[in-house]
Amino acid sequence: MNILDTIVAQKRVEVARLPSGPIGAHDLRAALSRRGTGVRDFSAALATPRQGDIGLIAEVKKASPSAGVICPDFDPVRIARAYEAAGASCLSVLTDEKFFQGSLEFLRAVRSAVSLPLLRKDFIIDERQILEAAEAGADAILLIVAILDDVRLSHFHALADAAGLAALVEVHDEAELTRALACGARLIGVNNRNLKTFTVDLATTEHLARILARADRPADRLLVAESGIRTRSDVVRLRDCGARAILVGETLMRSGDISGTAAALIGAEPCGGPPIR
Repeated sequence: MNILDTIVAQKRVEVARLPSGPIGAHDLRAALSRRGTGVRDFSAALATPRQGDIGLIAEVKKASPSAGVICPDFDPVRIARAYEAAGASCLSVLTDEKFFQGSLEFLRAVRSAVSLPLLRKDFIIDERQILEAAEAGADAILLIVAILDDVRLSHFHALADAAGLAALVEVHDEAELTRALACGARLIGVNNRNLKTFTVDLATTEHLARILARADRPADRLLVAESGIRTRSDVVRLRDCGARAILVGETLMRSGDISGTAAALIGAEPCGGPPIR
């Protein structure tokens, strides 16, 4: 069993502990209403970057299965504020506990600390997790095509859309891109990391960007390149092939200067101040 299968198996255990019952768009809208701060427009924030020449989803991430602990001195609020100061468009907050040492509490804390739109980064296999996301402060959810059948993918996407949440639909190959387009995805994330082998290749985004450009109404969709992005030249390469946004976690968390590295990646002016480690 590969790591993705292992993670999904653990998610089934976690989901089984949640209160039972179907979740409708009205439940999500009620949860969003109870937050009192409305929904921040995740897609619009990526389409019109605050700084630089590409949208940045900066990731609040302590650890990963492949790299172990990335940031031993982990303070999600301090990190989120540094990202905001550096010009990030949106933030991604890891909420998986077992494999990434994340938490829904991190999402709640970050929501209170910054004004940027937030993505709940987790492995969603059940609509009850979407309700959790809405309650904890997310403005967007991640839908990984590789772990969802077509029925659940379409249902979860439609559910989020009806409630006013953005859905970043993540793909790894041409077959998954076809399925994402079939469900009506407008935010498409291309993960350059193979979640079964954890190998990384930026050419994955280049290949799928060419296919997306030939699809119906390509201008209606926003392509996000994910994983393996380390340098400004990587960003330029991905931007030039059609990516309008990038999702970066490990490079930022390991940099020793989160604000400066984030600004450099998107081609923005450094925000100044001491390095945030």
